[in-house]
Order: sequence, then structure tokens, then C-alpha cells
Amino acid sequence: MDSNEVRRQWAERSGEYSPEYYAYRGPDHVSEALYSILDRFVGREAAVLELGCSAGRHLAHLHERGFENLAGIEVNGEAFEVMADTYPEVAAAGTFHEGAIEDLVGEFEDGAFDAVYSVETLQHVHRDAEWTFAELARITDDLLVTVENEGDGEPRRDDPEVNYVHGDFPLYYRDWRGVFTDLGFDEVEAREGDRDTIRVFRKPDA
Repeated sequence: MDSNEVRRQWAERSGEYSPEYYAYRGPDHVSEALYSILDRFVGREAAVLELGCSAGRHLAHLHERGFENLAGIEVNGEAFEVMADTYPEVAAAGTFHEGAIEDLVGEFEDGAFDAVYSVETLQHVHRDAEWTFAELARITDDLLVTVENEGDGEPRRDDPEVNYVHGDFPLYYRDWRGVFTDLGFDEVEAREGDRDTIRVFRKPDA
């Protein structure tokens, strides 16, 4: 499966892991962890970008707690319709971009966002689009947060660095600490969860 096929399948996703699925689940402990981290490191005036925002449940949690300058990238266009129904205040207040991360990230200026974060999104970026990570470093002015599955305890198939979710979508296991420290960030915090690891990175001069 190449990167174009991965993007197409996520753009057409329905049922489990679709925008409706995440909107139904609503904000959760990850939403609260993101709020705590962002509030502590950059504050509520920060310009914040979520990668793979889906219907906006994490952004809604931030907005309810005083964050106003919010943006999101989402490949599934139906997510914005679900957002308008489920989280209308976020839909009205935020700035949203439809498309794949690798197709959009080059449009942003250097340091465009005080904080950029992803929740189980970068783990699906295809290997031939890993250049995207350097672009994310470029547009992040201060704080970058990853909430990704790093593979601990996961069943492995022939390739120890990838797993297929329900035999369908590829999930790439990466050393996110290595990825972003190599791109000039300092890791300032890490939290192990049941499935994901939260890693907090800052630019040294931030």
C-alpha cells in the first residue's frame, strides 16, 4: 500500500475510526492531558494546530477551557460536517484545512503555530512521506506534542515496524523521541499510557 492509497482510505473512512465514531466518544483523558500540557507550556493565547483533528473533540475541550486560536488539518472532509453538528462553537471559531498533512504543511510559514500536536495520526504517515516531520518542525514555533502508539506490547507481523489495524490501515511504529530530537527539539516530558505514549518537545530557544 503506497501513501496515496493510505490517504484515500482515511479520506473515505466510515464506521470505526471515522469522524462520527470520534464525535460520539467525545473528549477523553487525552483531551485533558493535552489541555494541561498546552496550558502549562504555551498558555491560552497560543496558536494551536491539531494534525488529523477529525470532528474536533480535542479542540472542543481546549476551546471550552479558553483556547481561541485553534486550527486543524483533516483528510476526511465529512469530519467538518460532523464538527459543525457536534461542536458548532469550535467549527465557527477555528480555521480548518481539508487534505493530507503532507499536501498542506508546506503552505504554512515558518513558526506559524506556537503549538502543534497529533493524536494517533503521525503513526499512519507512510514511510515515503516521512519528510513531513521536518516540515512540522519548521512550522512549530515552540511546542510539539505526539500522542502515538509506539508498539509496546503490540502483535508484530512480518515487518516489526508496521502493524495493520484490522488488517487494513498501516500503523508505523517509530521512535518519536529520536525523530524530533534529531530535528532540533528537546524532549521535556514523556508519559506512558495503556496504548499510546505522550511526548512533549520544545525548541531550545523557545
